[in-house]
Amino acid sequence: MFSYRHAFHAGNHADVLKHMVLLQLLEYLNQKDTPYMVIDTHAGAGMYLLDSEYATRSGEADSGIAMLWDKKDLPAPLAQYVGMVKAMNPSGKMRFYPGSPFCAEKIMREEDRLRLFEMHSTEILVLDENFRKLQAHQAAQGQRPARGKRILIQRADGFAGLKALLPPPSRRGLILIDPSYEDKDDYRKVKVAIEDAMQRFATGTYAIWYPVLGRLDSQQLPERLKRVSNGNWLNVTLTVGSPTEEGMGLRSSGMLIINPPWTLQATLKETMPYLVDALGVDDAATFSLQVSGAEIAKPSKERTR
Repeated sequence: MFSYRHAFHAGNHADVLKHMVLLQLLEYLNQKDTPYMVIDTHAGAGMYLLDSEYATRSGEADSGIAMLWDKKDLPAPLAQYVGMVKAMNPSGKMRFYPGSPFCAEKIMREEDRLRLFEMHSTEILVLDENFRKLQAHQAAQGQRPARGKRILIQRADGFAGLKALLPPPSRRGLILIDPSYEDKDDYRKVKVAIEDAMQRFATGTYAIWYPVLGRLDSQQLPERLKRVSNGNWLNVTLTVGSPTEEGMGLRSSGMLIINPPWTLQATLKETMPYLVDALGVDDAATFSLQVSGAEIAKPSKERTR
């Protein structure tokens, strides 16, 4: 149950999609003065070494963030995302990759709150140590504190921990849910968690990452989430290629956003064709973008690359 380590997949095409979307959601929340809370139910280690044994064994970052690293024509949302990763690699070498907690911390303001949950016995220790190092670095630079009331880390089940935090005091919040789905029961847990959360905090923004696989529960999850939403959702998927003959490796993933900012649709219409062209490995590379049931954008099978 707890064998999954995200370090194997850090910086891959799914991370590119997830973290680019996450930054856009946070930037929108920053437009209002009222503080907000970000809840990450499956925080992982927070920061990953792309030259670690785990990352080099899979080499997935080579077909993800590495494909964007030297691009000079990135659309603004992707330029912001790549720029944030580069800022964490001042040597210019692509070595450190930020997970969702570090992406969020980078964009959030001092008055906002970050709540992180992680159950993996090793990942939680690394997560805590990574934020300790960040705090020390920020203190040396005379910057805002990373920990204290602003950021809380718990070794706990994020699905269960979510209940105690909703609604947040300010009634503004972003909830990121991206389990590994290594345990097939995660599909059910995600649906149940969203169903309960919508009863407690119907106006919150929920960002659910999911793998696009041939298995039935993977295919059904987006539709189940749409049904328990309040009818205001956006669903985007990125496919980088056709499945391998061995059936190994993730080639497609999605983000379903409940209560998305109105700006997100236009942002994704601009950036998704670029991602398909930059990350696609064969003619099966594509994307889909739907808003409340209506498909609004999908490229033709012909690619410019």
